[in-house]
Amino acid sequence: MSNELDQVRDLRPDVSSPTSHAREAARDQLRMAVAGEAETTTRSSQPAPPRRSRRRQLHRLGPLLAAAASVAVVVAVGAIVLLAHPRAHQSTGVGHAAAVRGAILDQSGGALAVSRPAVNVLISPAQLPGSVQLRAGVYERLAHILSTSTTVRTCPIPGHLTEQLASIPCAVAQSQARHGTAAVTVAVGISLRVRRQIARFTPLPGVSTQRVVDRAYPQGDLAAQVIGTVAQMSAKAGPAPSEQAGSGQSGLESQYDRFLQAGDNLQTSLNQRLQQTGQRALQHAISSNGGSGGAFVAMDPENGQVYAMGSLPSYDPSVFRGNLSQAKYEQLTNPNGGDPLLDRAIQSAGPVGSTFKPITATAALSSGLWSTSSIFDDTGQFCVGSGSAQQCRQNAGHAVDGSLDLVSALRVSSDDFFYNLGALTNADPNTHPNGGPLDAWAYEFGIGRRAGIDLPDEANGTLPTPAWRAHRNKLEAECEHATGPFTGKPKHPLGGCGIADGTNRPWSIGDNESLSVGQGDVQVTPLQLAVAYSALANGGTIVRPHLGLSIQNQDGTVLQKIDPSPVRHIDIKPNYLEAIRQGLRAAASQPGGTSDDVMGSFPQQVYGKTGTAEYAGQRDSAWYACFV
Repeated sequence: MSNELDQVRDLRPDVSSPTSHAREAARDQLRMAVAGEAETTTRSSQPAPPRRSRRRQLHRLGPLLAAAASVAVVVAVGAIVLLAHPRAHQSTGVGHAAAVRGAILDQSGGALAVSRPAVNVLISPAQLPGSVQLRAGVYERLAHILSTSTTVRTCPIPGHLTEQLASIPCAVAQSQARHGTAAVTVAVGISLRVRRQIARFTPLPGVSTQRVVDRAYPQGDLAAQVIGTVAQMSAKAGPAPSEQAGSGQSGLESQYDRFLQAGDNLQTSLNQRLQQTGQRALQHAISSNGGSGGAFVAMDPENGQVYAMGSLPSYDPSVFRGNLSQAKYEQLTNPNGGDPLLDRAIQSAGPVGSTFKPITATAALSSGLWSTSSIFDDTGQFCVGSGSAQQCRQNAGHAVDGSLDLVSALRVSSDDFFYNLGALTNADPNTHPNGGPLDAWAYEFGIGRRAGIDLPDEANGTLPTPAWRAHRNKLEAECEHATGPFTGKPKHPLGGCGIADGTNRPWSIGDNESLSVGQGDVQVTPLQLAVAYSALANGGTIVRPHLGLSIQNQDGTVLQKIDPSPVRHIDIKPNYLEAIRQGLRAAASQPGGTSDDVMGSFPQQVYGKTGTAEYAGQRDSAWYACFV
């Protein structure tokens, strides 16, 4: 199947985030890391009918604004006090002339990822004693030296039935099943005491030690997906020194690999305290509300510096050091385990609910179809069409909000008010295949295209348009009949491919109504939403989010500053911005505001919007976007 079709399938509105494309990218990273262990050098559619947006009060947000269900928190932070920049100490390396991979530092110079000399323990299966009894003796003696359990447990072996084995023989059996007779790393970063004990028992058949350049992550799982992982390589003679430092596989380790490989340090904009606070708050929200995962972004809306970015569930990047057990491999790749390898902040996209409403307001005001003083009578129901063709939608909870201007509509998050704006900004799909003002302004805000952050594998998301829907219908028909790019594939019943519903339904006014409240086919990442709210905060500038601040040599000298220019500026009239900001401020501070109960007493002025996104057959996903 072509890449285009893979992307189309991944962007199905009924696919839960993270998308399958992002999940597969993460699995590829893991496969590369696992494959690296084999080397003796130890390289390490159509949716359901339109759904109503639901207004929801935020509770138990914690210190960094989190929300219930499948949580995605987006925060655009206006001011962060930068700390001093002490230099982080760097290891001197191992072996003759091995290059030490540069460190990844936070904004104050604290270490997030460092390289250091280490010694690992390897077992070469081909060199083990042929006798089962003698081989068991080697395993038992080594386990004693390493203080590893000898308790027999269930050991799943790829391509074989499970066996009952202790930890070390299980690791050997699993590696042999994947890589044949290649050496297996059974311990990493051993102490001098352990090295001396192994030497005392020399020769211990099949057991050896190896000096390596080890990659360590002092903060554990803090910002794990952002920092990323490397494939470790040996510091012994053989590979070139530049290769001995390891190669980046994901995250910043991959994005800035050529600098890190050369031994230079990367200083980032990450603030450890804010990152820790964010992850704790997000975990609390997930645990308290039975959610499956979530993400948050905190960034400077003036220059795009990302101060914190987290995704849960997470993992400790050091898991890729040495031999990766089958159990850990399955845990990291099982979608039911929460996809810990996925950076949900940039790779997970979905409807964002009412947090989309400021974009709708901008489109309606800027196109002249609504004014800041216009009044809408919210009777609790909004209808389009007449007779048997009439379609009606209601506010969440069947609320009746009465006469509303834009500020009041944002304060109470009236769905009917914004359904009306969605209807007004719809355009004839025959003459406007790329949509009307709402699509145009959403695209300008960055919906449906990458924000351009300095991380690999960022998702595009989806901005639905009449042309997009027509293309989906065409692909669905080709898939059903096994024609075009699906030639030779099995045929499917009507709507059976899941690309669209098989009705060949064209774009309708209802699609624009759904888009106006952040529902339906739209797919947005938390980072994209943070960039959009940054534009509301800074006056219309679409910043380029970035984590890198500078490349430094080992003595702290700045070799290259990282300060990307803004992507573009969108022209929003000051009085329109002021009305939207007033509505967001009222929502977070006035009675009846959707987040007043949480943010009303916050020590700084918060401009924020709640959002509840609904997925067919799944739990709701809660969003919160704000700036201070």
